[in-house]
Amino acid sequence: MKAIGYKENLPIQDVKSLQDVELDMPKATGRDILVEIKAISVNPADYKVRAGMPVEGDDWKVIGWDAAGIVKEIGNDVTLFNVGDEVWYAGDFTRQGSYAEYQIVDERIVGRKPTSISFAEAAALPLTTLTAYEMLFDRLEVVRNDANKSILVIGAAGGVGSILVQLAKKLTKLNIIGTASREETTDWLKELGADSVINHRNKLSQEFEKYSLPAPDYVVSLNATEQHADEIVKLIKPQGKFGFIDDPKSFNVMPFKHKAVSTHIEFMFARSMFQTEDMIEQNNILNEVSKLIDNGTIKTTLGENFGTINAENLRKAHAFLETGKAKGKIVLEGF
Repeated sequence: MKAIGYKENLPIQDVKSLQDVELDMPKATGRDILVEIKAISVNPADYKVRAGMPVEGDDWKVIGWDAAGIVKEIGNDVTLFNVGDEVWYAGDFTRQGSYAEYQIVDERIVGRKPTSISFAEAAALPLTTLTAYEMLFDRLEVVRNDANKSILVIGAAGGVGSILVQLAKKLTKLNIIGTASREETTDWLKELGADSVINHRNKLSQEFEKYSLPAPDYVVSLNATEQHADEIVKLIKPQGKFGFIDDPKSFNVMPFKHKAVSTHIEFMFARSMFQTEDMIEQNNILNEVSKLIDNGTIKTTLGENFGTINAENLRKAHAFLETGKAKGKIVLEGF
């Protein structure tokens, strides 16, 4: 089967950083399903792993953690899917990824693809949807029906923020304050449902004062957490909840102590990586959001389509994603 992989951690400008290769077809056993991949999307996790995770032995490392496709084979213990089902998922950090024609994935972290959107539109969503949903409802445990509470989402115009803002708008009564720095991304957030948008290039506390915004009960930082840490401590309401998803080199939680603020880290691969007892919750989340898309409540966060799934186009996608200027998600489809 066709796949795109690497053997060395190289800058994306190097043609060997991602290469077109031929690999053996995997086989579905146990609770695994074999999926024929129709479309994928790229995430910051992709370029971080490509640049920093060494390959063991002489095998090709295939990355990619977003896919939509069709079930071609099922293991003996599979109960949730049949051959021919259209599915979407984010995959497992410990296994080969979605930059391939076919992929093996555990059925418990797979959902039924929304029927109202294309494979490309669907592929834009799984990883970011799971991250956003788990952050809101599993980590922060946001109160859904309290219109007096507010949430600040830092870096809200990217992939995770684009779906998190929608989920917060449609599934809660929270007042949503997003941050962006360009007119284009500001308009995007307002379109998605943000009640207010402030500029994260300025001090957040000054922006809150400028627009007379309430102290947030919840703060979610999606990037540059270290840069905004002092401002978050200053802004967040006492006994509030703070969550982040990025990888600060260091993070001191002690400044939150005097406000009794709880701190939460979201990593959506934890359930599959450790085979947790509630691993099937990712199947439940994806199926719930699939219904929300099909009834028009949530829309895809597809930003740009970079064409066919091959090494050249994936190198271009990684390079653009590394600039930090992506709006929504970058997808690729077909081989």
